Amino acid sequence: MSDRPTVLFVCVHNAGRSQMAAGFLAALAGDRIDVLSAGSMPGDQINPTAVEAMAEVGIDIAGEQPKKLSDDAVRASDVVITMGCGDECPYYPGKRYEDWVLDDPAGQGIEAVRPIRDEVRARVEALIDSLATSPA
Repeated sequence: MSDRPTVLFVCVHNAGRSQMAAGFLAALAGDRIDVLSAGSMPGDQINPTAVEAMAEVGIDIAGEQPKKLSDDAVRASDVVITMGCGDECPYYPGKRYEDWVLDDPAGQGIEAVRPIRDEVRARVEALIDSLATSPA
């Protein structure tokens, strides 16, 4: 059992926002935080424009695959961040839930995805700060 917090990012397709958030958290927090991502209705592949936008900031999410949201993933998580999956996300008492309202990068060009990526990064940085409450 790990003493590191586990964060689960959830969006509908697990192809854009949640994958970018997971990529940022893994890159910025390293092994201090365990990272999961899933979708209520996972897509067939990661959004190629999200992959391109993340590559521009040195983070490679090209090898990721959308995953189906499971009760086990929610139970294993300390923090569940939802991004537009609504009622599809199971709720368990004692978990920290946040809903991040972000534009969906699906079908958007790189110019539209960059600001979404940057907003995701800012929110992930704030999340890391909020989880760093215990002394090192």
